[in-house]
Amino acid sequence: MEMKETNTKNEVGKKDKEVRKIPAFGGKGPSRIRQSFGRGLTIFLVIAACIILYFAFLRADTLFSVAGTIIEILKPIIYGFAIAYLLNPIVKETDKYLLPVLRKKIKKEKTARQFSRAAGILFALLVLFAVIFALLNMLIPELFHSIRNLMETLPGQLNSGIEAIENLQKEQSTMGLLLGNILNHASETLQNWIQTDLLRQMNIWMTNITTGAMNVLSEVFNFLVGCIVSVYMLFSKELFAAQMKKILYGVMSIEHANMTLHITRKSNEIFGGFIIGKIIDSAIIGVLCFLGLTLLDMPYILLVSVIVGVTNVIPFFGPYIGAIPSAILIALADPIKGIYFLIFILALQQLDGNVIGPKILGDSTGLSAFWVVFSILLGGGLFGFVGMIAGVPTFAVIYYIVKMVVEQKLEKKKMPADTEAYGRVEYLDDNGTFQYVKDDIKERTEDADSSTK
Repeated sequence: MEMKETNTKNEVGKKDKEVRKIPAFGGKGPSRIRQSFGRGLTIFLVIAACIILYFAFLRADTLFSVAGTIIEILKPIIYGFAIAYLLNPIVKETDKYLLPVLRKKIKKEKTARQFSRAAGILFALLVLFAVIFALLNMLIPELFHSIRNLMETLPGQLNSGIEAIENLQKEQSTMGLLLGNILNHASETLQNWIQTDLLRQMNIWMTNITTGAMNVLSEVFNFLVGCIVSVYMLFSKELFAAQMKKILYGVMSIEHANMTLHITRKSNEIFGGFIIGKIIDSAIIGVLCFLGLTLLDMPYILLVSVIVGVTNVIPFFGPYIGAIPSAILIALADPIKGIYFLIFILALQQLDGNVIGPKILGDSTGLSAFWVVFSILLGGGLFGFVGMIAGVPTFAVIYYIVKMVVEQKLEKKKMPADTEAYGRVEYLDDNGTFQYVKDDIKERTEDADSSTK
């Protein structure tokens, strides 16, 4: 019996070994027929891609229209992603302080994490709506008050201007005659416009107002749905991150997946550091502007402070975008105070550019001033206000990727990666030595001689 059992075990072991020895499909590599077929398929796919690209260029308007429709449909998701990204630091900080306390009181780790995450999301949404409510509460009454003051003071200012022009005309001076001709021509143009184009323009304005109101309501609805979407994103952000990593390692090679994750982390670092830092910087500038205008007894203090703070989010051009209409608004009430405001805002922007901004933002983008202006103009031209804000960090990510690729290739060639090493290079000789321009060589030899002496 024991012999039979050992024989049966040996037979089972042999069968297991035979099963394990089954070769994997395609283990010996593709045959010549398959290689030829693969080359032919590659050529076919390249030609097909070229044909598709050609027809895509012919139908570019249709494709852009379809893309615009898809973006319009997915706007709540886009809003949700943006809101979740901005609120994520608050949720993380809440988890950091609340989770250890809940772990002591709740035995289950999963339950403690869920309570902590729910509290963090609730607190972040309360902060968001509190900021929006505070801004609207400051902006809308001040805007209504400013428009009412303009309606009350503008007729008097216009009458004063007309009286001044009439006085100049009575003096029969050259300036008076010139202003009189301009005024007569302007009045004739205004009368013709009222008789011919006013009714048509009124219809266009009413249509635009109605369309604008509908667009505002639509954007408010998308924002509210986006807030709901952001809650789900913040609750499941670890799951989404794990799923994306799983897809990357499943589809790409390990090296490419690692590089993609590295670029993603770096992009998050650049975007988070820049956008959140810029929001904090703009809030500080808005508060300082409010305090300064209060001390200077300026009109429209709240309205101008909000305008300056919001437009300061745009790098480089933002201060000027906010300062120009604010100066005009103040100058309509008091021309001298308009000049004082311009001097104050220039001093405030110098303080922001040299002290506050560098302290908060640091070198979060790694871009020079030229590339900052370039990215703002390009982003603003393509995507408007959002492009002006996101253009700088987006270009910073592209700049980082190009720099990383170039430096890796230089390291493989055993060449220096420091940019300053190439400043005066003329060419690289056959021995792999840099040859510098003659003036630079002369300076180097003089420095060497002086150091030896």
